[in-house]
Amino acid sequence: MRVVTSIVEMQAESDRIRADGRRLALVPTMGSLHEGHLELVRSARRLADHVTVTIFVNPTQFGPGEDFERYPRDLGADLALLSGDAAADLVFAPTVSEMYPEPPLTWVDVERLPDRLCGARRPGHFRGVATVVAKLLSACRPHVAVFGLKDAQQFFVLRRMARDLNLGVELVGVDTVREPDGLALSSRNRYLAPEERTQAVVLSKAVFEARDRILAGETDVAGLERGMRDRIVSASLARIDYAEIVEAETLQPVTTVEPGTTVLAAVAAWFGTARLIDNRIVRAPG
Repeated sequence: MRVVTSIVEMQAESDRIRADGRRLALVPTMGSLHEGHLELVRSARRLADHVTVTIFVNPTQFGPGEDFERYPRDLGADLALLSGDAAADLVFAPTVSEMYPEPPLTWVDVERLPDRLCGARRPGHFRGVATVVAKLLSACRPHVAVFGLKDAQQFFVLRRMARDLNLGVELVGVDTVREPDGLALSSRNRYLAPEERTQAVVLSKAVFEARDRILAGETDVAGLERGMRDRIVSASLARIDYAEIVEAETLQPVTTVEPGTTVLAAVAAWFGTARLIDNRIVRAPG
């Protein structure tokens, strides 16, 4: 496994791989890898001949007062994980100065899709995400890029960006990997104190209960959202951020889950200093 830090070297390596007729997959990450990331690498391996993993904590997607400075970083541990059963062929680990040699004047700004959920609470977040992913796609030149659906809003935003800009990259979403009790794996879980960790499982319970009610035929969105909120606030340490059901892909609000439509049940809450999210994509019967 090679580690590359230069954009020019990364582009040259990708061009060489493409010239050999091999299919190249990309797994963008911010490091602090866990089993969820490794499942993305395994999925990428099934889709391509060569897998590149990026490790870059992107400053432009963090807002004032967020956890950019304390976001966990351990490149050595990440590289060790990527040498195991979920092995990468190459790791692209640029510095901030390599990715942003001067303050950017050009941004990728997807409209409408970031207006709700995390985008409404984190102004500018998805502009930073879309911009850095566009830069990573340009540097790594993959045929396919793999993302986790724990960040479903991010996936839908990026897939629309790739389609609108004719980037020629297939974006694939992989289902959320969870702890045995249902908590979605996240690099931010390590911020949790023991009791916060125990209570955080209410997030997965909320979205799975909403899923089950939709599959049973319930259509009233207000009632479904109220059920998710009630489940989250049953945890004494939870500070709810949102609990919403929106149309999948467009992420626009709905009042009724129409038969045969696909919706996203999404929640976010604070436990101590950790803001955690969870969601389920659900296709209604009919």
